[in-house]
Amino acid sequence: MSAAYEDRLRAFVGREIHPLRPGQDPVNVPMIRHWVEAMEDDNPIYLDEEAARATGRDGVVAPASMAQAWVMRGYAATAAAKGGGPADELTDLLAEGGYTSVVATDSEFEFHRELVPGDHVAAREVVESISPEKTTALGAGRFITSLRTYHDQDGEVVAVQRWRILRFRPKPKPQKPQKPEGPEERPEADTGERPEERAPRPQPAINRDNAFWFEAARERRLLIQRCAACRTLRHPPGPCCPECGSFEWDTVRASGDAHVYSFVVNHHPRHPAFDYPLIVAVVELAEGTRLITNLVGVTPEEVEIDMPVVLDWVDAGPESSLPVFRPVAQEGH
Repeated sequence: MSAAYEDRLRAFVGREIHPLRPGQDPVNVPMIRHWVEAMEDDNPIYLDEEAARATGRDGVVAPASMAQAWVMRGYAATAAAKGGGPADELTDLLAEGGYTSVVATDSEFEFHRELVPGDHVAAREVVESISPEKTTALGAGRFITSLRTYHDQDGEVVAVQRWRILRFRPKPKPQKPQKPEGPEERPEADTGERPEERAPRPQPAINRDNAFWFEAARERRLLIQRCAACRTLRHPPGPCCPECGSFEWDTVRASGDAHVYSFVVNHHPRHPAFDYPLIVAVVELAEGTRLITNLVGVTPEEVEIDMPVVLDWVDAGPESSLPVFRPVAQEGH
């Protein structure tokens, strides 16, 4: 990149790209209820006034991790807000450099106080840093780190979030080598038909917390993370036990027996690596943990909640295997 382009990027460091803007709704119990049900968080301080007061609080509080949710807007409101502001200017500048794709990498929160129903949260965002171009597995890119500060209706800071994304230049698709035509080789008659090649399956995002799981999957072993202190099983993998807070863990190997806990059937949008309709299911393993997977060897009409299924594997790449599940009756097929 030219020095002029680098200077234009650096000019965004320290610049506010989203001015202080309140969320559309105040903190409220219905949204808290939706959140804790989705997260299966049964801490009573979020919905039970009496239980919350027993802990010394004035009443129920919102889960700390909801801070970002209170200022998020739907698609229509987000699209309507686009109009050439600093955030759009930065996006356009990155696109000018070829960094047209984006993936979130990490988020760090610092909470100053608990939010309660009636609080009205607002947030502003400032660019903290833009990295030099880095070579990543996704392609050459730049890490954009911004600082989001969350305020209440009185202007007090309630949380600070350091948010990092990777804007990258997608790698070009490899071209198949052309076989030279020898003196005795002649092109076959063109029938108009072309064999369809399966597009590569999207690869999972692997980090230091889940690498062990994907390494085992590569060997077609389905592991479940287990707390070494209280022996609680958990999935997806994480650094800390949600039950006792221990950072020590080991693993157990899943039996492969499970049942369908929930499922959806995807029709659109279509990705060329998959067959449609695509059944995406949450299966509950015999050990008690759940994972999101695909169901194979069954039609959408045949799938039922609580249907017994058994572990199978699909090759997701040259060095990648992922667990899928099929009806028990088709075990071994």
